[in-house]
Amino acid sequence: MHTAIRRGLHWVLAPPFCSARPAVCTARRRCTAAGVRDGLGWVDPATRKDVARVLELAERASQRWEVEWTDFLPPSVVADSMAALTGRTDVVCIPWGGYAQAERCRLALGREEVMEALRADPNQLDGVAALQVTGNFMFDPAKHPDFLGAILGTGVVRERVGDVLVQGEGGAQVLVDPELLEHFEMALVQVRTVPVSTRRMALSELAVRPARQEEVSSVEASMRLDAIASAGFRVSRSKMGDLIKAGDVRLNWRPAAKTSAEVKAGDVISCTGKGRLEVKAVDVTKKERFYVTLLRFV
Repeated sequence: MHTAIRRGLHWVLAPPFCSARPAVCTARRRCTAAGVRDGLGWVDPATRKDVARVLELAERASQRWEVEWTDFLPPSVVADSMAALTGRTDVVCIPWGGYAQAERCRLALGREEVMEALRADPNQLDGVAALQVTGNFMFDPAKHPDFLGAILGTGVVRERVGDVLVQGEGGAQVLVDPELLEHFEMALVQVRTVPVSTRRMALSELAVRPARQEEVSSVEASMRLDAIASAGFRVSRSKMGDLIKAGDVRLNWRPAAKTSAEVKAGDVISCTGKGRLEVKAVDVTKKERFYVTLLRFV
């Protein structure tokens, strides 16, 4: 689901994942590169540098009448960048990670006239390519960190790699910068102890498992993160507290620093290995407790 963010008279979508119908960032006034960093005080310090870089690319795209691509960005940077880009009238922003539910996305930036066709069909975007990594993992199973480690071990930085879709014993499908396809064909030859081969594949070939959705309701004494997350993920509150302290829980796509962080309707809670929760609604009962409706994606 998308979270709506309002800036001035314009609504944009700040997606927790890329949309098959990409959002368009527009606004009434023009921002200049010189003023980019001056107006980002509202942006989370953890993402501010990345957002400033996106705005610089937007300025270049506007001046050159060309499509500029960012690196692959995590959801928090995508959301903040798209909100920041509502300060422009001349630049369209399309998030794309290769498939509709992608978590890590690149942003395509360009003038309205240049981006018109791409807005209607994101599959025309050429900034994301898919790589099939094939091997026999029956006797040495590989998980997401194994594939990612092997990929980065070839000398590639994380920012040039998108989602990694593990396919069990058969290997994985990886979203990458198209410029790296030949590099991987030569350099990516092993994952764990398993020899692998690679080939470029069409985005339409991606084997994306649709996320299962489950509605969960709970009555809580407070809207603390540890309470809401433990109810949604069905783990004990103490265990959830440990996961939060270990950095495995994110609130609105940012690492959650405190178990006592306040949660509200519209927030997204994600936990490594357990999926994510969307807080759909919060109602106060007659006994002044919180009746919380959650949507869990697994």
